[in-house]
Amino acid sequence: MLENIGQEFTDSQAMALALEAARCGQRGANPLVGAVVLSPENRVLSLGWHRGAGTPHAEADALIRARQIGTDLRGARMLVTLEPCNHTGRTGPCSHAVADAGIGELIFAYADTTAEASGGADYLRSRGVKVNHGLMEREAYELNARWFAAAAGRRPFITAKIASSLDGFIAAADGSSQWITGPEARADGHALRARVDAILVGTGTVKADNPQLTARIGGQLAPRQPLRSVMGHTLPPHSYLATEIAAGTAVHLATRDPNIAVAELYGRGVRHLMIEGGPTVVSAFLAAGLVDELIWYRAPLLLGAGRAAVTDLGVDTLSQAQHWQLDDLGLQPALRQLGADTATHLLLTDQQGTPAPSER
Repeated sequence: MLENIGQEFTDSQAMALALEAARCGQRGANPLVGAVVLSPENRVLSLGWHRGAGTPHAEADALIRARQIGTDLRGARMLVTLEPCNHTGRTGPCSHAVADAGIGELIFAYADTTAEASGGADYLRSRGVKVNHGLMEREAYELNARWFAAAAGRRPFITAKIASSLDGFIAAADGSSQWITGPEARADGHALRARVDAILVGTGTVKADNPQLTARIGGQLAPRQPLRSVMGHTLPPHSYLATEIAAGTAVHLATRDPNIAVAELYGRGVRHLMIEGGPTVVSAFLAAGLVDELIWYRAPLLLGAGRAAVTDLGVDTLSQAQHWQLDDLGLQPALRQLGADTATHLLLTDQQGTPAPSER
């Protein structure tokens, strides 16, 4: 995409480039967002995208890149796939950064209606920036439809992780399961743990495996550890997580209701949740329509029988099946080979929650 720097683009071409840039990121606590800066003569000066929670937002990334090469941004125009945020989270407000940079006009595709971040357009107008929106709105909405659904439901964006044989079993008939997938797939799972806000398992997993749920990179504890949480009523008293819960470093959610569990975690500030439990917990979240993203590791093994990765989802006929699509992103491609195993990255296509632009 950087080969487009210096080329003359129409607004539609620039927004399409911003959408392409947005897909260079990865899903999680924040939406995928891309931004393109045009000169007054409509030449591409810079482009940026958001790489994940805690990194510069797309607008800030584009501005930083422009400054690094000494570009004068006064009077420039910016096109961005989502309305600039107007709040301070892990980074500062994008609306302020855009105005302070001297951008004269901003066009955004889709309005940010979340309570925490909305208001960016109004702030920019108050600073004399010309603001328009709606260009390629449908495409921008569809890119982040699941994130909008999570935000509208005031719940975390939810990723489910499954590791199984080719035929979908997480354990053999005798219960043996360590290890179905190889070290490369397990290392990738730890990298995922390190970037989410919280991990959730059920009490059944605690009883069977007594997991620590820590994130390790290269065999060492990652600098950033997720909140470890367990849902269910009866927690083994001598388990590792029971000790951590007693110490206040992990959370016990005394419920089997996924909606109650995610509401409690959201109230604790969790915005990206990873479900790493067994089939009972994973299937409960899938059946409730709460899983936004699915990462499925498959080992080149055939078991023929054993413990299935997914149980009853309440699907009685083919027309009721959940539909998922390959989600090919720059930081998390749809299909990867990890040693002898494969990882498939999928996004739920049954979109619920925030209405699409034509439905508002």
